[in-house]
Amino acid sequence: MYYIFRKEGRPEKHVDTLTVYMVAATILGARLGHVIFYQPELFVTDPLSILLPFEFSPFKFTGLMGLASHGAAFGILFALWLFSRKKKHEMGYLQILDRIVIVVALTGALIRLGNFFNSEIIGKPSDNNPFSVVFINRITEGLMEYKANSNPTESINVEKDEDLQKKAEGRVPLTIYVFFKPGTSTEAANQFLTVDVKYFLSYYDEFIDEPGNTPLTYQLTTEASGNLAARVSTSGIARHPAQLYESISCVILFIVLFLMWYKDKEKLPTGRIFGVFMIVLWSLRFAYEFLKENQVSFENQLPINMGQILSIPLIMAGVLILIWSYRNSPANNSKPS
Repeated sequence: MYYIFRKEGRPEKHVDTLTVYMVAATILGARLGHVIFYQPELFVTDPLSILLPFEFSPFKFTGLMGLASHGAAFGILFALWLFSRKKKHEMGYLQILDRIVIVVALTGALIRLGNFFNSEIIGKPSDNNPFSVVFINRITEGLMEYKANSNPTESINVEKDEDLQKKAEGRVPLTIYVFFKPGTSTEAANQFLTVDVKYFLSYYDEFIDEPGNTPLTYQLTTEASGNLAARVSTSGIARHPAQLYESISCVILFIVLFLMWYKDKEKLPTGRIFGVFMIVLWSLRFAYEFLKENQVSFENQLPINMGQILSIPLIMAGVLILIWSYRNSPANNSKPS
């Protein structure tokens, strides 16, 4: 944004003010949007959790548990309307939107990349997709951090079992290698495997297909060093990396929008970039939802999920703004009637 303002001869100091508006609007809008659209019961059952990033008893930092991009969109639109009312920067509402969505597209790419690394907003199981991913981080991290003072594990590695074939619905044979700390007894290792490892594998059933009513399949051996190690056999669920699909799409959209601006800069027809952004971004969001798991259970009863429902009015708004932009562009206005 500094670069854009500099190239258009606008005061760069206004970017600082704009940043404050954007950060506040994104966080508040995304959080309130999630609660309104997906967890409205929190207004009654736990109103403090809506804006507080921690729990009191026991005290624990949780972050904001749930953010919605549609809520962020509505928050940003409102905040930038407030910003546009300040006459000092001499930019209209749509002119600001035309420029800020260039950066928003790049931000969207980074957010979805974060979702990928956090194993959030996962895709549906996929049998033959070469890009499918088994999300295992939450399980390995959970096992390593579990019972911090008495955890017997030294390290955990996960590998695909190439000797076995994939099963239906994206099931992929996995081998989990658990290496125990020196001095861990056979009894303690067996206890950890049959109780703790089994619990984590069964609990995270969106990532691992481990039936809870069957014994864990594993082999416990002693390494040359004298330490214990276990070889656990289970099945992971290979899913569409929908987060990466969206992230890559946002990077491409960022490049396209930036080039649109770079060509004309301040001479760009008002609303042109914003209209394209709204149509492309939310159309892609609508399409990618078919590859993603629903985020809350009530969506299973809907013909299309909440993300798709909320994308429709944003797409329509983009179409109307783009039509307005073409009808009111200098080229059209200069033509004789």
